[in-house]
Amino acid sequence: MAKKILIVEDEQTFHDLYNAIFEGTDYDLVFAYDGDEALMKLEQTRPDLIMLDILMDMVTGDTFFLHLKGMPEFENIPVIIISAFSEKEYKSLKKIDPNLVFIEKPHLTREKLIEEVDRKIKTVR
Repeated sequence: MAKKILIVEDEQTFHDLYNAIFEGTDYDLVFAYDGDEALMKLEQTRPDLIMLDILMDMVTGDTFFLHLKGMPEFENIPVIIISAFSEKEYKSLKKIDPNLVFIEKPHLTREKLIEEVDRKIKTVR
């Protein structure tokens, strides 16, 4: 059974990029354009992993992350933050979830992302 990844990203360009990166893999991608939509899709899809941007309209990624980690039914879903911001700016989020993975967009590669997703999904199984 394919594992579900909820991708919370407000830019269509990155939706297209993630579709290309995961093409041919055994992952089902579910997209949300902001934190509000992500909360709705979280309930509907029960993802195995969440990939999250920080800078978005409405509910930002860090706000969504804090809300997610406060929900007992979803707090153990692994999260990968992919952001243009530096990891140093958001190191406080690691205090909430020491297993959080942070990838800076300028350093994003297909290999790195697939490796991190595979590693995180295996910890869920």
